[in-house]
Parts: sequence; C-alpha cells; structure tokens
Amino acid sequence: MAKKKMKVSKTAAKRFKVTKNGKIMRRHANAWHKTGKKRRSTLRALRLEDVVSQADKPRILRLLGKK
Repeated sequence: MAKKKMKVSKTAAKRFKVTKNGKIMRRHANAWHKTGKKRRSTLRALRLEDVVSQADKPRILRLLGKK
C-alpha cells in the first residue's frame, strides 16, 4: 500500500514564506488593530517582516510540507 502524502497546512502557507536561503519570514503581531495609540515608529517597524526563530523552524517547515 502506498504511503499517504503529507498535506500542507493552508493557514501556515498564508502566514509564512521561505526565502531562497532557507529563512522563514513572518509578519508582526499587533500591527492592524488599535493603531491610534501606537507611535508612528512602532507602526513602521511592525510593517516589516521578521525571521522566525530557530526553535520554531522545524515545526513550521513540517506544516509547510518542506520536511
């Protein structure tokens, strides 16, 4: 009997992006609601993407069907 294929988590696929060098990029939390009370510099920083920590990398790669 053939082995089942690993399904890609569609929610993870929408939230994370793997770069050419293997880094996983993510969006920042707290960027879209209650922005009136946040500083402009904070909002600019929250718009940028960030790299996922090394501890979370294997779990996210498994969700994306890469490993």
